[in-house]
Amino acid sequence: MGDSVLITGGTVIDGTGAAPRPDEAVLLRDGRIHSTGAAALSEAASNPPAERIDATGRTVMPGLIDAHTHLTFGEPTGNDELFHHRTEAYSSMLSAYNARKVLRAGVTSVLDADCLWNIGVELRDAIDTGIVEGPRMRAGGQALMTMLGGTAGRMIADEGRTGYATVVHNRDMMVNEIRRQIKYGVDWIKIMVTGLIPSMKGPEVKVWNFDELRTVCDAAHELNTKVVAHCRNSESTRDAARAGVDLIYHASYMDDEALEAVLEAGASLCPTFTLLGNLADYGTKIGSAPELLDVFRAEIEVTAAQMHKAHQAGVRFLTGSETGFAVTPVGEWHARELEMFVEYMGMSPMDAIVAATGNGAFAMRMEGELGTLEPGRIADALVIDGDPLADIRILQDPERIVEVIKQGRRIDITTPIPERTMRSSDQVRMLASCPLTRGLALTEEDLERMSHV
Repeated sequence: MGDSVLITGGTVIDGTGAAPRPDEAVLLRDGRIHSTGAAALSEAASNPPAERIDATGRTVMPGLIDAHTHLTFGEPTGNDELFHHRTEAYSSMLSAYNARKVLRAGVTSVLDADCLWNIGVELRDAIDTGIVEGPRMRAGGQALMTMLGGTAGRMIADEGRTGYATVVHNRDMMVNEIRRQIKYGVDWIKIMVTGLIPSMKGPEVKVWNFDELRTVCDAAHELNTKVVAHCRNSESTRDAARAGVDLIYHASYMDDEALEAVLEAGASLCPTFTLLGNLADYGTKIGSAPELLDVFRAEIEVTAAQMHKAHQAGVRFLTGSETGFAVTPVGEWHARELEMFVEYMGMSPMDAIVAATGNGAFAMRMEGELGTLEPGRIADALVIDGDPLADIRILQDPERIVEVIKQGRRIDITTPIPERTMRSSDQVRMLASCPLTRGLALTEEDLERMSHV
C-alpha cells in the first residue's frame, strides 16, 4: 500500500495505557504507523504525505476492537427467526451489508466467534480480499454444544447442526469437529459451556464436564487454534479456565474460586455487559417479561463487582458488544461496553480504552501487530471530536467520529448506506428496523404495527 497520511494537532491516546500526548503528530505510511511526534513531522517535511488531517482540538486513538460480535445473525428477534426464516445465501449478503455499518462505527476489527453456516470465515476472507468493506475479522465456525444445547435449549436438534451450533456427543466427535472447522479456516473454536434447561428454574447450568472441555482445548491447541467459551455461571468459568480456554465470554456470577482459576490459567475475560444492559434498559420495548429486567440488571451488578477484583488482580479484559441481535443492532452499540466497564466495574476511562484497543489484539491473534498507535503497528486509527477520557460515552455518538482509518486508508463515513427494506418472505419483523436503536423510545404507532406481525 502506497498511501500516506499525516495527522497533526490532536491529543493522542495510543492504546497502551500511557498518558495522552497533546498536539502530537502521527504519520501513517504503507498501512502502518510510520512514526509519531517530532520524528513524524521531520519525515513528513522531507517526504510529504499524500494526505493531511488536522485533528486540532480532537482525540486521535486506535480503532476499536469488538471481541464479541455475531455479524452473520442479521439482528433476529429470537432463535426461531434465526434458525428457521433465513437462507444461507441471503444471510451471506446481509452480513456483507452490515459489515460496513460496523466499520463506520469506529470498529476496525472484530472477533465473530460463532456463525451461521460458515459465513463468518467467508466474510472474513471477502473483507481481506477487498470484495466487501468491513472491519478486519477473526472468525469461528458453529459453536460446539452437547445434546443439552445452549441458550436455545430444545430448539437445538439432538444431532448435527442447528443455526450457529453443532452437537457433539463424545470425544471422537469433538476432535473430528474441531479438525473439520480448522480445515475450513476458523481462527477460534467456541464452546457453549452453559445452557438453559426448561425443566430447571434459574440461570444457565453447566452442560459440559471438565474432561470434555479439556479434550476440546487440547485438540484445538495442538493445531494452533484458540478456544473461546460461553460461561454464564461460576462453575463453568472455573472449569473452562482450568481446562485451558483462552477467552471466556460473560463469566457471570464468578466467585473467588473461579477467579483464582482464571488468574492461574492466564485466561482473558470479555464480560459482554452490553446485551444485558440493553435488555435491562429497553427490554419492555421488545416484549421481555417485566420481572426479567431486574434479573438482567442484577446479573450485571453481581458479576461486575467480581470483575472489578479481577481487573485489580491483573486479568486481561476485552470489550465485546454481542452485536447482531435485535436488541444490539449492528453499528449502534459497539462502544457501550466501555461505558459499562467504567460505570459498573469502576475502570478508569483509560483502562476501558485499552480493553477496547490494545487488549483486543489478543482476540485478533495479532498481539504486537494491532491495537496501538506505535511505530510499526497496523495503522487503524480514529479521530474523535472530544475527549473520551472526560466522557467515555462520546465514543457511542456517530457525530463525534470524524475519521475512521483502517490499515492506513481513510474510510468514507459520510456517504449514506442505503436503507434496506424487509423482503416479503420474512416471517418475523426485525426490531432493529424500529427506532429502538440508540435507545429511542418506540411510538404507540410502532407498537400497534408490531402487534400485528
